[in-house]
Amino acid sequence: MTWRRVLLLSCLLATVLLAAENRQKLRADELRREHFEEQRNESENFVEEQNDEQDERSREAVEQWRQWHYDGLHPPYLYNRHHV
Repeated sequence: MTWRRVLLLSCLLATVLLAAENRQKLRADELRREHFEEQRNESENFVEEQNDEQDERSREAVEQWRQWHYDGLHPPYLYNRHHV
């Protein structure tokens, strides 16, 4: 083999190795991105669930307050009660 063929083959091999390395890096980045997206989705779902539970507790507390203060004469609304 001449030195030109050796040089050409070594350049070709280097190009193939760099392409393979770049594919590995891209795949690792994709996996990392998917992992963080999954973590973010889980976190958002947890926060949404916590907010829903808090809203339900607040709604129940308001409903209990309305029932306790209902005088039977007016609709049991928060702002339609008698002040004595």
